[in-house]
Amino acid sequence: QVQLQESGPGLVKPSQTLSLTCTVSGGSITTSDYYWSWIRQPPGKGLEWMGTIAYSGSTYYSPFLKSRTSISRDTSKNQFTLQLTSVTPEDTAVYYCARETIVVVTSKRPTAYWGQGTQVTVSS
Repeated sequence: QVQLQESGPGLVKPSQTLSLTCTVSGGSITTSDYYWSWIRQPPGKGLEWMGTIAYSGSTYYSPFLKSRTSISRDTSKNQFTLQLTSVTPEDTAVYYCARETIVVVTSKRPTAYWGQGTQVTVSS
């Protein structure tokens, strides 16, 4: 059973960089044909796909966040990481990591694995 766990600070100040890590167990992030994504859900809004790192290490980003987003991985730790720069209060959301077989994630499909999510608040 694949499990994903998000970790990182729950409070970030405006203009700072948000860094979150997703630790994966029960499966390798280098296994072919799986894609590892970051998705967020602001309060009262729907899911927003942020970006994905593929099993190969290739990265894909939402055009709306591309200038501020970076996703990387540490295969030795079986983790992948999100960095979001220049945050504002509008970046306040629950942040999820997920394993999928597609690049762009817009919903929780039954075949996917998601972390439980972590609340991040941007406030001074």
